[in-house]
Amino acid sequence: MFVDELKIKARAGKGGDGVVRWRHIRGKEFGGPSGGNGGRGGDVYALAVRDLNILYRYRNKKEFMAQDGGDGQKDSLEGANGIEEIINVPIGTVITNTESSVRYELLEEGERVLLLKGGKGGLGNEHFKNSRNTTPKEFTLGVEGEEGNFFIEVELVVDAGFVGFPNAGKSSLLNALTHAERKVADYPFTTLEPGLGELYGYIIADVPGLIEGAASGKGLGHKFLRHIKRTKVLLHCVPLDSENAIDSYNAIRKELTEYEESLAGKPELIVLTKKDLVDEEEKKSALKKMSKINKNVLAVSLYDDSSIKELSDTIIKFLKEQEEKDVADKST
Repeated sequence: MFVDELKIKARAGKGGDGVVRWRHIRGKEFGGPSGGNGGRGGDVYALAVRDLNILYRYRNKKEFMAQDGGDGQKDSLEGANGIEEIINVPIGTVITNTESSVRYELLEEGERVLLLKGGKGGLGNEHFKNSRNTTPKEFTLGVEGEEGNFFIEVELVVDAGFVGFPNAGKSSLLNALTHAERKVADYPFTTLEPGLGELYGYIIADVPGLIEGAASGKGLGHKFLRHIKRTKVLLHCVPLDSENAIDSYNAIRKELTEYEESLAGKPELIVLTKKDLVDEEEKKSALKKMSKINKNVLAVSLYDDSSIKELSDTIIKFLKEQEEKDVADKST
C-alpha cells in the first residue's frame, strides 16, 4: 500500500539536569564541587531516502521522540547527549510544521533537514564555583526540547507521468510498458494511488484519474495533482472512444493549469488510447486534429504490440530529447 501523506507529532529530547556533587579527596574534608552538566537532548531530523513506500512503515506510528540527555555526574562528568530521532521520507517529500507553517522540501537522496532542536543540558554545581562561593549548591535543570505537529506529503519525482480522465487506459499502458502489474478494470477510479514502473532506466508513473473540478479540490483532486508537479514529462492519455477527444484533452489541460500554471508548460506527449474501438477514419481524424494542438501525438491499442513498441520507443526518444534540451539550457 502506498502512503503519500501522514500527520505526526514529534518531540526533541529534553536536556539532562545538572547535579550537585562533591569531590572526595583523602585527607581533605571539603574537596569542592564536582557536579557535572547535563547532556543535550537529541534533535529530530527528516532524511530523504530512495524508498517510495517508506511512509507505510509509519502508518500506525503517530509520535516520534528523540532521546533525552543524561543527567550530569560526579567528578565533573557531563551527561550523555540524547540520541537523535531520524524520520525517513521518500525523495520529493514536503514537510510542513502545522503550527509555524514552515515548509521543508527534500528533493535529493541523503538530504537531511533539522525539524526540532533538542534542549540544552542543565548546569552542575561546579559551574557556579567562584572565589566568593567555593561550595555552591546551585544547579539548573535541563531545557525541554522543541516539539511540533507536522504534515508530511509526498510529491513524486519521476521522469514521465500518465495523466487523463479515469478509465483512459493509463494503468493498462503502464502495465504493458513496464510490467508494473497495476490493478485494471473497466470502471472509473480503479486507481486510487500512484503507481510506478521502470522503462529502460526511466521511472514512469500512473497518476490517478483526474475529474473536472480537480484543481479546486473536487474528488481527490489535490491529492492527485500534487504528484504531477515534479513530473518531467506528461503523457496525456485521451481515449478515442470518448464523445469528443479534444474536449477531454482540453478539460484536463484546464485542471492542470488552474492547479499550477507551470504545469501548462511541461513537455507533453499525447497518447490516443483504445484505437481498436474506433474505425480507421475516426482514428485518422482524431490524429489530424490533435496534431494541430501538439505535434507529439500517436494512437495506441493494448491489442496491437507494434503500437505499444512504438509508444515505448517514442517515450524513450522524447525523454532523451528533453534531457539534452535541459543540459543545453543550463549551459547557456
